[in-house]
Amino acid sequence: MPKIRCAIYDRVSTELQAKEGLSLDAQKKALTDYAVFHGYEIVGYYADEGLTARKKMQNRKDLMRLLRDVEADKIDLILVTKLDRWFRNIKDYHNTQAILEAHHCNWKTIFEEYDTSTANGRFAINIMLSVNENECDRTSDRILSVFDYKKSRKEHLNGKPAYGYISAENKRLAKDPDTEHIVNDIFSHYFSTYSKKATVHYILSKYADSPACPTMYQVNRILKCPTYTGQMYGIDDYCPAYITAEQYQKIQSVSDSKIIPRQTEPFLFSSMIRCPVCGKNMNGFVKRRPLKSGQVSVYKRYRCGAKFTEYHNGACLSESVVEEYLITCMKDEINAKIIGLEIKKKKQKERPDMSARIRAEMERLNIMYQKGRIKDAYYDEQYARLSEKLESCPSVQEITASPDVRTPLSGASLSEWQKVYINLDIQHKKAFWKEIILEIHVNPQTRKISGFSFRI
Repeated sequence: MPKIRCAIYDRVSTELQAKEGLSLDAQKKALTDYAVFHGYEIVGYYADEGLTARKKMQNRKDLMRLLRDVEADKIDLILVTKLDRWFRNIKDYHNTQAILEAHHCNWKTIFEEYDTSTANGRFAINIMLSVNENECDRTSDRILSVFDYKKSRKEHLNGKPAYGYISAENKRLAKDPDTEHIVNDIFSHYFSTYSKKATVHYILSKYADSPACPTMYQVNRILKCPTYTGQMYGIDDYCPAYITAEQYQKIQSVSDSKIIPRQTEPFLFSSMIRCPVCGKNMNGFVKRRPLKSGQVSVYKRYRCGAKFTEYHNGACLSESVVEEYLITCMKDEINAKIIGLEIKKKKQKERPDMSARIRAEMERLNIMYQKGRIKDAYYDEQYARLSEKLESCPSVQEITASPDVRTPLSGASLSEWQKVYINLDIQHKKAFWKEIILEIHVNPQTRKISGFSFRI
């Protein structure tokens, strides 16, 4: 008589392993001893570590591998220690049971007695699964309540804090003194180039010998993570901020593309020109043409990334043509925008003083009210007006969070910005256009530039 082909499945959550010591190794030994004692042929071991049975089946990788082997008719019997190591979810249990029955595969618990061959046995299993499922849900609710309480106190929940932060004695996040200067340098350099790739290269080169040097992926995450604005779990001021919410939104709007380390050729208008046919971004490429003199002419062009998949006759633009158009044809519009930028930056610098003046005026209003020199109606009206003005000013955290950055427009007056631009290197020229232009428009009929829209 052929031996029963047996599969051993064990699962442990980190909570159970810590409290009861029922580790994977302990389960595996008990199950193996049981199989050997009964003369079963062990055809495979399957284990899911650190996963609750209330997780979706798809997240339990070894369970899914076990079921694939069942469907391949490799297994006659599955051994588990207890029912709650097998399932705590009635729906998933019945779905799995249907697969087992279709392939004539049984399962057995070695520390408990369950029998799926009788109506009473199946009824008992459903009752225990309901109890286990309810217990899991109640435990989950208690954990969520603890997390909600910690969030209300703005405490760090669990895991390793984000790069640039540490968990302080009060269990709240604080800036890490060992890496704070690196995070500030990341944002400062990004706002001077508006290039993730250039920022990664700069940081990895500058701090290569430092043990605190972040990886390429950490730098990329820092530039994409809202935590660095002080927001976590949808709660503002959850932790000290490195940048303002406005700066974070600008980073996301300028570039949400992935870093491609192998790409070394910078293009001035990447992700700024859209195909007039399909609306997708036009990608930069280098065109090389041999000349009669034996030299090679190298120039940059832009074409639609979907040209070779959708086979449409899209536009193809030279970078020099686009650059010349922006500098000469749109001179007045860019001048007006630079004036607006200078005024905006001047107002931002004045806002901290404005906030202090408003608070002083509110204090004078309070004193006058306390001395009885003004009536209730007038006091309420003026206090509401001042409160509204104060809310429009940035908070102290927003002011201190803003890194000291210099953009390509810094120091460029209205009359000389073109001269400043000509002397910029290619990275800062690219940052110049990224700062002020959102999209360059191409006419679908003529395939030529027809205008652009400002980012700010």
